[in-house]
Amino acid sequence: MMKIIEGGVTAAKGFEAAAVAAGIKYQNRTDMALVYSTVPCKAAGTFTSNVVKAAPVVWDKQVVEESPYVQAVVVNSGIANACTGQQGLDCCKAEAEKAAQVLDIPASAVLVASTGVIGMQIPVDRITAGIELLAAAKATGLEAGFNAAKAIMTTDTVPKQVAVTVEIGGKEVTIGGMCKGSGMIHPNMCTMLGFVTTDVNISKELLTKAVKASVADSFNMISVDGDTSTNDTLLVMANGLAGNEEITEEGADFDTFCQALNEINITLAKKMAGDGEGATALLETKVINASTKEDAKILAKSVICSSLTKAAIFGHDANWGRILCALGYSGAQFDPENVDLYFRSKSGSMQIFGNGTACDYSEEEATKILSDPEVTILVDMHMGDACATAWGCDLSFDYVKINADYRS
Repeated sequence: MMKIIEGGVTAAKGFEAAAVAAGIKYQNRTDMALVYSTVPCKAAGTFTSNVVKAAPVVWDKQVVEESPYVQAVVVNSGIANACTGQQGLDCCKAEAEKAAQVLDIPASAVLVASTGVIGMQIPVDRITAGIELLAAAKATGLEAGFNAAKAIMTTDTVPKQVAVTVEIGGKEVTIGGMCKGSGMIHPNMCTMLGFVTTDVNISKELLTKAVKASVADSFNMISVDGDTSTNDTLLVMANGLAGNEEITEEGADFDTFCQALNEINITLAKKMAGDGEGATALLETKVINASTKEDAKILAKSVICSSLTKAAIFGHDANWGRILCALGYSGAQFDPENVDLYFRSKSGSMQIFGNGTACDYSEEEATKILSDPEVTILVDMHMGDACATAWGCDLSFDYVKINADYRS
């Protein structure tokens, strides 16, 4: 049985974390975090599909693919270390070498991540000094994990973390994670910075398979603004300290792990979508009874990516024409005369469209439903048995305000 528990990246056995103020760009706040395992970890990751890849993405892809194990992740906020040329890559190397020195691990076991303004160079002296402080401050416990989640925020309004436990092979296995992401959120692998830690004992091959499958239904199903970041990274570390027999083949144990990993990733993905820049509501679109899973995904994402639909949600306006329009240009083929649309929230549920025309509904009741902080658009295609869910947010005035002066 899966159990949601308090915590994040330090919830699993053997993981420590820390946060410090290094003055990378921000002043008077923490802006660096460390996640560290006391023993070597299997690692898996997914990275941005943007052709323009930040230096940490280039570094981490090589480490995940080639290193026998990893043991630490160093993260900074404020400066993305993207579009920084050789100097940016040299900074990653300097970070890894400094972490290796102070943590007494190989540089090849160190992952790095950055988030913030594109095009600025990270002051190497500040980030290496920060790493020394992080190593001295690392600790177990809820506070250390929460502080790490807080340190990686940029335009996020709240830290984002979650943890669960499950039983695998008679042992309690814990998975915890943290992420940041509020703007430049439009995935095509995953989007944001995300870090998941677990004490499960699993082969690297199956860990990689589980991560890639989970991303497809979690981080790949959210969008805030249609912009895919240069720095998108999800890193998963498994240190085996739960003591279960190593998962080396698919079966019940693997399925249990995948379900728990999905819970972590979907929860983090929804936290990002709901905390989109300037957002006042989490927008969920569920497509049911589609002809194929791929069509269901295409349709769901088309709705949550529609700027007009997002604006209507912000205005609490039951403008179902925008939803139908977004479905129509998605690329999926369907009969619009056979589609049913519903609005749902904690305030109630109502059908707004069916049989090719508007239903007889109360605009006042619809506005009440759309005024809740979490709103679901349910789309019944009546074509098959495939389904998919996507998450986004409303589009408010503040989104433009936040992004108009982001660099300053």
